[in-house]
Amino acid sequence: MRLIRNMAFAIPALLIAASTIAAQGVTVKEEKPGLLKKAKITAEAATATAQAKFPKATLKSAELEQEDGKLIYSFDFETAGKSGIDEVAVDAMTGKVLSVEHETPKGEAAEKAKDDAKAKVPAKAATPAKKP
Repeated sequence: MRLIRNMAFAIPALLIAASTIAAQGVTVKEEKPGLLKKAKITAEAATATAQAKFPKATLKSAELEQEDGKLIYSFDFETAGKSGIDEVAVDAMTGKVLSVEHETPKGEAAEKAKDDAKAKVPAKAATPAKKP
């Protein structure tokens, strides 16, 4: 009986989360292919968790990435009348909120430049072993 009652609350919450992410036209981008398959928490559930931190904000972007050895969802929200963005990080394995930060437009530009520079650095090629 308890399971049925819990499901009665969980299913509408997931449907709301799915419709929220779809209505805002945002899809979760994977930093590397295959990360969504590794996540124990669905993108919809993570989005609902993040949106609860800023219920009146608009979701602008969503990403699933490896950061400091953790698989996390990162969500960027914009709030009308407020400059910058609010970023919410959600653990993709537990569903817990890891951080909530506000980024000014200047800070956001600096982070984008850092990410762009990181993406341009080619991976080191393996060097063949020298024979003695």
